[in-house]
Amino acid sequence: MDTTVLTIAGSDSGAGAGIQADLKAISANGGYGLSVITSVTAQNTLGVRDAFNLPVELIESQFASVMDDFSIGAVKTGMLADRERVETVARLLADRPIPNFVLDPVMISKSGFALLETDAMEALRTALIPLADLVTPNAHEATHLAGIEVTGPESAEAAGQRIRTLGAKAVLVKGGHFSESPATDVLVTAEGTTRLAGEAIQTNNTHGTGCTYSAAIATHLAAGRSLYDAIAVAKTYITEAIRHGLPLGGGAGPTDHFFFVRNNRAGTWLERFIPQPQETP
Repeated sequence: MDTTVLTIAGSDSGAGAGIQADLKAISANGGYGLSVITSVTAQNTLGVRDAFNLPVELIESQFASVMDDFSIGAVKTGMLADRERVETVARLLADRPIPNFVLDPVMISKSGFALLETDAMEALRTALIPLADLVTPNAHEATHLAGIEVTGPESAEAAGQRIRTLGAKAVLVKGGHFSESPATDVLVTAEGTTRLAGEAIQTNNTHGTGCTYSAAIATHLAAGRSLYDAIAVAKTYITEAIRHGLPLGGGAGPTDHFFFVRNNRAGTWLERFIPQPQETP
């Protein structure tokens, strides 16, 4: 299978979310990441200070460049900023479809900065969601997309069913922000509903969890795993990345995408490939 994965999203100068988090998650899960940047944000662990949306022509050129040269096994979208860019990405993916499309409907940053303008919501519903193999909203995003308040697995199932009626093949409502049964994700497909229980880890280092989770799912779909297996493996990965979150900066620190390297294993490849200092006689 082709484990080259394309991420279409915004750039995070703090590197905990967005394109930077996606590329790290794709690599950590065995894929090769490609990128199309839609917006450049100025942000750190304390929040987003500013954002500049890239010209549509440049987004189109980036997309054409990767499509003309690479075989791509999956695509995920993140921050798309506004209606014009949502519609542009929808048109690009409709004209040149990529298998295993995971749509992460990024709407707002953890600090409250709007990453999707209000007028883009309808375009997201009507133009992009119908193309998706999987939509991965958190409770806040599912509430806005479905029009019902999502607080736990029961309401998440109802929201997932409503979002599926927009045309998506499957919906994974993430439970990280649930007030009831936190960390229990709800997968809604044509075959029914599945709940994936998880461990609610108490930590402040959760910046970029949604980006990381969806990128990991896309990578395992590209590798040929079933939808359920791709989600289950990615959920285990994001749980450990959160557990080993990095206490960097003065706000919400990032998850550790390469926890398995830092966790007493870095020496394995360092010692193998990097020459060690020799003692002077």
